[in-house]
Amino acid sequence: MEMEATNSRKISGFALYRLPYAQECCIVAQTKGKPERLFSTSALGGRSGFVVAPFKPDMRHPVLLLQPDVTMTASPDDLLVSDGSPLAGLLERLAENTFDRPSDEPVRDTDKRHYDIDFANFHSHILEGEFTKIVLARCSREERPDAITPIQLFVKACELYPRMFVALVSTKVSGTWLMATPEVLLQGDGKRWMTMSLAGTMNLTGKLLDFDNPPSPGKPVDDSEIGWSIKNIQEQRFVSTYITECLEQYASDIVEKGPFTMRAGDLVHLRSDFEFSLPDDNCIGDLINTLYPTPAVCGLPKESSLDFIVANEFAPRLYYSGFVGPLGMDGHTHLYVSLRCMRVDSDGYSLYAGGGLLADSNMDAEWMETEFKMDTMRKLLKTQ
Repeated sequence: MEMEATNSRKISGFALYRLPYAQECCIVAQTKGKPERLFSTSALGGRSGFVVAPFKPDMRHPVLLLQPDVTMTASPDDLLVSDGSPLAGLLERLAENTFDRPSDEPVRDTDKRHYDIDFANFHSHILEGEFTKIVLARCSREERPDAITPIQLFVKACELYPRMFVALVSTKVSGTWLMATPEVLLQGDGKRWMTMSLAGTMNLTGKLLDFDNPPSPGKPVDDSEIGWSIKNIQEQRFVSTYITECLEQYASDIVEKGPFTMRAGDLVHLRSDFEFSLPDDNCIGDLINTLYPTPAVCGLPKESSLDFIVANEFAPRLYYSGFVGPLGMDGHTHLYVSLRCMRVDSDGYSLYAGGGLLADSNMDAEWMETEFKMDTMRKLLKTQ
């Protein structure tokens, strides 16, 4: 990294990210030009850079592809040191170029009343047979503690969630987003690739997130002690079947492993891994476009549920439940679905979470599931 050559250039976008279990994080920033705007995930084929993708690309919320010309690695703890070093100088510039939400971007808070209305609307279309499954998301607006900076939040997330992909991304178009997500969309090294099916949610006590049997604090349990409900098992199977059908269009030598229980913060999920080969790496954009959005964040059938969500959810998802990560950088790809995330604004935080609805879903249980998921980000906002 040539710090002196880039010190006079304004940063047009940056990302800090740490892969699961990694000891170091990566800092990437673009000072030459602006992040490229793409309007289809298939346009990512044959490209490389750092990707910031929305739930559904449109003119206001395009897929953003950063072309970093400034890169650095450091331990998360090093990000808190102010010692006049090149790293400290870069972090100071990032802080100065952290973007607020676009001025015309709405701030929506999905309270219980609005969620109840959305649930009734979404669920009725399942009962009528229009959807097999559909994901309902909501937003919760939280006050911003003045003492916490976005970089400090990133460091805290790295400390609390070593098993997750943690990222802080900021561009003028997207604003600033922080996430600690467990779900891989696509990763590989050009030879072997993998994706996953992640669905179903319980807390670590092993008690199902049912309204009639709410979870309580307790000792974590072994995988063998967790009793998954039929609803959770069915939901995960829908996603796994969908991913298999998508991969069969492009991949060879597909191996499915699972399902097994995966921990993500204070929650556990059902997960299956899919490993495969791609005869032609140039099809990556088309594969992503076929895979995404998966039923884990959207629904079945894909296109009609996607359109219904965009038209009917009270709070627009924006870049929540999209995906982020390095694409083909140094020959490696690590794209993660943007879950357990929040938008960081100058005047507060917008936390997002969702849950998959099936015919037997219960409104209060689904609300409670989103509350547990939002706690992943709420823990970062506690100053104590």
